[in-house]
Amino acid sequence: MARHWFLALTLLAAPAAPLAADSIGDPARGATLFDHQCKACHQIGAGATNRVGPTLSNIFGRRAGTVPGFKYSKSIIRMGNDGLTWTLQTLDAYVENPNALVSGTRMNYRGLADATARADLMAFLRNYSDQPANIPESEPTARKTEPGLDPAILAIQGDPDYGAYLSSECATCHRTDGTDAGIPSITQWPAEDFVVAMHAYKSKLRPHPVMQMMASRLSNDEIAALAAYFATLE
Repeated sequence: MARHWFLALTLLAAPAAPLAADSIGDPARGATLFDHQCKACHQIGAGATNRVGPTLSNIFGRRAGTVPGFKYSKSIIRMGNDGLTWTLQTLDAYVENPNALVSGTRMNYRGLADATARADLMAFLRNYSDQPANIPESEPTARKTEPGLDPAILAIQGDPDYGAYLSSECATCHRTDGTDAGIPSITQWPAEDFVVAMHAYKSKLRPHPVMQMMASRLSNDEIAALAAYFATLE
Protein backbone atom coordinates (compact mmCIF):
# COMPACT_ATOMS: atom_id res chain seq x y z
CA MET A 1 0.00 0.00 0.00
CA ALA A 2 1.40 3.40 -0.93
CA ARG A 3 2.16 5.51 2.11
CA HIS A 4 -0.17 8.30 0.94
CA TRP A 5 -3.29 6.19 0.86
CA PHE A 6 -5.85 6.74 3.55
CA LEU A 7 -8.15 4.47 5.48
CA ALA A 8 -11.79 5.51 5.03
CA LEU A 9 -13.31 6.60 8.34
CA THR A 10 -15.72 3.92 9.61
CA LEU A 11 -17.74 4.38 12.80
CA LEU A 12 -18.16 1.13 14.71
CA ALA A 13 -19.75 0.33 18.02
CA ALA A 14 -17.61 -0.96 20.88
CA PRO A 15 -17.39 -4.75 21.07
CA ALA A 16 -19.69 -6.49 23.51
CA ALA A 17 -16.87 -8.53 25.06
CA PRO A 18 -13.18 -7.74 25.63
CA LEU A 19 -10.86 -8.65 22.80
CA ALA A 20 -7.21 -9.65 22.93
CA ALA A 21 -4.72 -7.18 21.55
CA ASP A 22 -3.79 -9.63 18.82
CA SER A 23 -7.30 -9.19 17.37
CA ILE A 24 -5.79 -6.05 15.84
CA GLY A 25 -2.36 -7.51 15.09
CA ASP A 26 0.51 -9.30 16.78
CA PRO A 27 1.72 -7.22 19.77
CA ALA A 28 4.98 -9.20 20.00
CA ARG A 29 5.90 -8.25 16.43
CA GLY A 30 4.71 -4.75 17.24
CA ALA A 31 7.14 -4.58 20.16
CA THR A 32 10.02 -5.43 17.83
CA LEU A 33 8.85 -2.80 15.36
CA PHE A 34 8.59 -0.23 18.17
CA ASP A 35 12.17 -0.99 19.23
CA HIS A 36 13.46 -0.57 15.68
CA GLN A 37 11.46 2.46 14.53
CA CYS A 38 10.03 4.32 17.53
CA LYS A 39 12.14 3.77 20.63
CA ALA A 40 14.84 6.27 19.66
CA CYS A 41 12.32 9.09 20.19
CA HIS A 42 9.46 7.66 22.26
CA GLN A 43 9.13 5.77 25.54
CA ILE A 44 6.15 3.69 26.65
CA GLY A 45 5.12 1.79 29.77
CA ALA A 46 5.99 2.12 33.46
CA GLY A 47 8.31 5.05 34.11
CA ALA A 48 8.08 6.36 30.54
CA THR A 49 9.07 10.00 30.12
CA ASN A 50 9.05 12.51 27.29
CA ARG A 51 12.14 12.40 25.08
CA VAL A 52 12.53 13.71 21.54
CA GLY A 53 8.86 12.75 21.21
CA PRO A 54 6.15 12.49 23.88
CA THR A 55 5.50 9.33 25.86
CA LEU A 56 3.11 6.96 24.09
CA SER A 57 1.62 5.44 27.24
CA ASN A 58 -2.19 5.74 27.26
CA ILE A 59 -2.19 7.17 23.76
CA PHE A 60 -5.55 5.67 22.76
CA GLY A 61 -8.33 8.16 23.42
CA ARG A 62 -5.87 11.00 24.04
CA ARG A 63 -6.30 14.35 22.35
CA ALA A 64 -3.35 15.19 20.10
CA GLY A 65 -0.81 17.59 21.56
CA THR A 66 -1.78 17.22 25.21
CA VAL A 67 0.97 15.28 27.02
CA PRO A 68 1.98 17.47 29.98
CA GLY A 69 5.49 18.89 29.83
CA PHE A 70 6.13 18.17 26.15
CA LYS A 71 6.78 21.08 23.79
CA TYR A 72 4.72 20.36 20.69
CA SER A 73 4.81 22.07 17.33
CA LYS A 74 2.13 24.65 16.59
CA SER A 75 0.80 22.30 13.92
CA ILE A 76 -0.07 19.43 16.22
CA ILE A 77 -1.43 21.73 18.93
CA ARG A 78 -3.70 23.25 16.29
CA MET A 79 -4.92 19.82 15.19
CA GLY A 80 -5.58 18.86 18.81
CA ASN A 81 -7.59 22.04 19.26
CA ASP A 82 -9.55 21.06 16.16
CA GLY A 83 -10.43 17.79 17.88
CA LEU A 84 -7.89 15.26 16.60
CA THR A 85 -7.93 12.31 19.01
CA TRP A 86 -5.73 9.24 18.77
CA THR A 87 -7.81 6.19 17.86
CA LEU A 88 -6.92 3.07 15.94
CA GLN A 89 -7.85 4.76 12.68
CA THR A 90 -6.16 8.11 13.25
CA LEU A 91 -3.00 6.51 14.63
CA ASP A 92 -2.88 4.11 11.69
CA ALA A 93 -3.18 6.99 9.22
CA TYR A 94 -0.58 9.05 11.09
CA VAL A 95 1.95 6.22 11.19
CA GLU A 96 1.33 5.51 7.50
CA ASN A 97 1.98 9.15 6.58
CA PRO A 98 2.35 11.76 9.36
CA ASN A 99 1.53 14.63 6.98
CA ALA A 100 -1.86 13.08 6.28
CA LEU A 101 -3.10 14.28 9.67
CA VAL A 102 -0.65 16.96 10.76
CA SER A 103 0.84 19.26 8.15
CA GLY A 104 4.23 20.52 9.26
CA THR A 105 4.69 17.95 12.00
CA ARG A 106 8.19 17.91 13.48
CA MET A 107 8.15 14.11 13.69
CA ASN A 108 11.04 13.04 11.47
CA TYR A 109 9.42 9.86 10.18
CA ARG A 110 8.66 9.00 6.57
CA GLY A 111 5.81 6.64 7.39
CA LEU A 112 5.15 2.90 7.40
CA ALA A 113 3.51 1.59 4.24
CA ASP A 114 2.96 -2.02 5.39
CA ALA A 115 -0.59 -2.29 6.76
CA THR A 116 0.12 -5.54 8.63
CA ALA A 117 3.15 -4.03 10.34
CA ARG A 118 1.07 -1.02 11.37
CA ALA A 119 -1.60 -3.33 12.80
CA ASP A 120 1.06 -5.11 14.85
CA LEU A 121 2.33 -1.77 16.14
CA MET A 122 -1.22 -0.69 17.07
CA ALA A 123 -1.71 -3.93 19.00
CA PHE A 124 1.51 -3.28 20.93
CA LEU A 125 0.58 0.34 21.72
CA ARG A 126 -2.90 -0.70 22.83
CA ASN A 127 -1.41 -2.88 25.56
CA TYR A 128 -0.23 0.33 27.25
CA SER A 129 -3.61 2.02 27.46
CA ASP A 130 -5.56 1.87 30.73
CA GLN A 131 -8.43 -0.24 29.39
CA PRO A 132 -7.27 -1.64 26.06
CA ALA A 133 -10.17 -4.08 25.72
CA ASN A 134 -12.66 -1.21 25.90
CA ILE A 135 -11.17 0.86 23.08
CA PRO A 136 -14.07 1.08 20.57
CA GLU A 137 -11.82 0.58 17.56
CA SER A 138 -10.49 -2.73 18.93
CA GLU A 139 -13.04 -4.63 16.84
CA PRO A 140 -10.92 -6.35 14.14
CA THR A 141 -13.15 -5.12 11.30
CA ALA A 142 -12.40 -1.53 12.29
CA ARG A 143 -9.12 -1.66 10.42
CA LYS A 144 -10.36 -3.67 7.44
CA THR A 145 -11.47 -0.67 5.44
CA GLU A 146 -10.43 0.21 1.92
CA PRO A 147 -8.00 3.03 1.19
CA GLY A 148 -9.83 6.25 0.45
CA LEU A 149 -7.36 7.89 -1.94
CA ASP A 150 -6.34 6.36 -5.24
CA PRO A 151 -2.68 7.10 -6.08
CA ALA A 152 -3.88 8.38 -9.45
CA ILE A 153 -5.33 11.38 -7.60
CA LEU A 154 -1.82 12.42 -6.60
CA ALA A 155 -0.79 12.27 -10.26
CA ILE A 156 -3.37 14.86 -11.39
CA GLN A 157 -1.63 17.93 -12.77
CA GLY A 158 -3.48 20.89 -11.35
CA ASP A 159 -4.04 24.09 -13.32
CA PRO A 160 -2.71 26.99 -11.18
CA ASP A 161 -4.80 29.55 -13.10
CA TYR A 162 -7.95 27.60 -12.30
CA GLY A 163 -6.68 27.32 -8.71
CA ALA A 164 -6.34 31.10 -8.53
CA TYR A 165 -9.97 31.40 -9.67
CA LEU A 166 -11.07 28.96 -6.95
CA SER A 167 -8.93 30.41 -4.19
CA SER A 168 -11.17 33.26 -3.02
CA GLU A 169 -12.91 31.12 -0.40
CA CYS A 170 -9.56 29.89 0.92
CA ALA A 171 -8.33 33.48 1.15
CA THR A 172 -11.16 34.46 3.48
CA CYS A 173 -9.26 32.67 6.25
CA HIS A 174 -5.75 31.88 4.98
CA ARG A 175 -3.47 34.82 4.19
CA THR A 176 -2.02 34.78 0.71
CA ASP A 177 1.12 36.65 1.81
CA GLY A 178 2.35 33.56 3.64
CA THR A 179 1.92 34.90 7.18
CA ASP A 180 0.41 32.85 9.97
CA ALA A 181 -1.98 34.73 12.26
CA GLY A 182 -3.55 31.82 14.12
CA ILE A 183 -4.59 30.14 10.86
CA PRO A 184 -1.80 28.22 9.13
CA SER A 185 -0.24 29.53 5.97
CA ILE A 186 -0.77 27.35 2.90
CA THR A 187 1.43 29.28 0.49
CA GLN A 188 4.56 27.52 -0.79
CA TRP A 189 3.04 24.29 0.48
CA PRO A 190 4.16 21.24 -1.54
CA ALA A 191 1.29 20.34 -3.86
CA GLU A 192 1.28 16.69 -2.80
CA ASP A 193 0.96 17.61 0.88
CA PHE A 194 -1.91 19.96 0.06
CA VAL A 195 -3.77 17.22 -1.83
CA VAL A 196 -3.16 14.67 0.94
CA ALA A 197 -4.46 17.07 3.59
CA MET A 198 -7.56 18.07 1.65
CA HIS A 199 -8.54 14.48 1.02
CA ALA A 200 -8.05 13.75 4.72
CA TYR A 201 -10.60 16.47 5.44
CA LYS A 202 -12.83 15.14 2.69
CA SER A 203 -12.83 11.67 4.25
CA LYS A 204 -13.35 13.25 7.72
CA LEU A 205 -10.07 11.81 8.97
CA ARG A 206 -9.01 15.35 9.88
CA PRO A 207 -11.61 16.72 12.31
CA HIS A 208 -12.11 20.43 11.46
CA PRO A 209 -15.84 20.70 10.49
CA VAL A 210 -15.48 23.80 8.31
CA MET A 211 -12.58 22.29 6.37
CA GLN A 212 -14.50 19.02 6.04
CA MET A 213 -17.40 20.94 4.51
CA MET A 214 -15.14 22.92 2.17
CA ALA A 215 -13.22 19.84 1.02
CA SER A 216 -16.42 17.86 0.43
CA ARG A 217 -17.50 20.44 -2.17
CA LEU A 218 -14.31 20.15 -4.21
CA SER A 219 -13.61 17.68 -7.01
CA ASN A 220 -10.27 15.96 -7.35
CA ASP A 221 -9.33 18.30 -10.21
CA GLU A 222 -10.28 21.37 -8.15
CA ILE A 223 -8.15 20.21 -5.21
CA ALA A 224 -5.23 19.63 -7.58
CA ALA A 225 -5.71 23.11 -9.08
CA LEU A 226 -5.71 24.77 -5.66
CA ALA A 227 -2.62 22.79 -4.71
CA ALA A 228 -0.82 23.95 -7.86
CA TYR A 229 -1.78 27.57 -7.22
CA PHE A 230 -0.75 27.77 -3.56
CA ALA A 231 2.47 25.82 -4.15
CA THR A 232 3.80 28.58 -6.39
CA LEU A 233 2.25 31.62 -4.70
CA GLU A 234 4.98 34.05 -3.67
